[in-house]
Amino acid sequence: MQKKRRWKTLTIRSEISTKWYVSGVLSMFIGGLIFWSILSYGHYVQQTFLPTPGQVFQRLFTQLNEVTFWNNVGISLFRILMGFLLASLLAIPLGILAGAYKFAEAILVPPTEFIRYMPATAFIPLIMVWSGIGETAKIIVIFIGCFFQLLLMVADNTRAVSNDLLQVSYTLGAKQWQVIEKVLIPALLPDLMNTLRLIIGWAWTYLVVAELVAASSGLGFSIMKAQRFLNTDQIFAGIIVIGLLGLLTDRIFAYCHRKFFPWLERR
Repeated sequence: MQKKRRWKTLTIRSEISTKWYVSGVLSMFIGGLIFWSILSYGHYVQQTFLPTPGQVFQRLFTQLNEVTFWNNVGISLFRILMGFLLASLLAIPLGILAGAYKFAEAILVPPTEFIRYMPATAFIPLIMVWSGIGETAKIIVIFIGCFFQLLLMVADNTRAVSNDLLQVSYTLGAKQWQVIEKVLIPALLPDLMNTLRLIIGWAWTYLVVAELVAASSGLGFSIMKAQRFLNTDQIFAGIIVIGLLGLLTDRIFAYCHRKFFPWLERR
């Protein structure tokens, strides 16, 4: 019986118990922490390049009591959310348009496919010329990092909606706008939520890049400032904070997906 259970665990897409899942997650984190401790406490790597876990967590707890740290968190969250929301407001309707109509696909998809391979960092000099070095420039960097990918992914989500579903709607007498509003958009919402969940993750990866644009605040700025003085414990602490905030936003989207589309979770 135990052998049969073991083979079932190794079957593709087979379910595992919560106990096994949590054990796997914890073992990865604990294993990584042990490996980090061996390298740092064992002096296999100089502490200038790899601080000990104790130094990093001490720095992190010290920062939690500083007003400057929370100001940096707040301004970084503001930049991420504004860039992400702006990209979503523009890319979602354009993506639905490109996925629903071939003429829109011909106009929007080829140039978007071309531009999305250009790194957002390459646009920084132009952004500084166009919008200066204020908050707008930082938000635009995050917007560029999200917009083109989001447009293409929303178009794919729209095309993934069953054509039979749309044809049945026409057969029942629905007009074109009613098909889009009552059938197409509700049908793509679950996939759209997953797409937005991925894109918010990409937005966090562009944070440090955005805060290279003459920033004087933000988590990315604090990391770059620490790098100048070789404060690697502060760099590690900043990276951990960004990772935790990114994980928090990811969990919020995962919760919303379960809350709004519970029938998908039961399948």
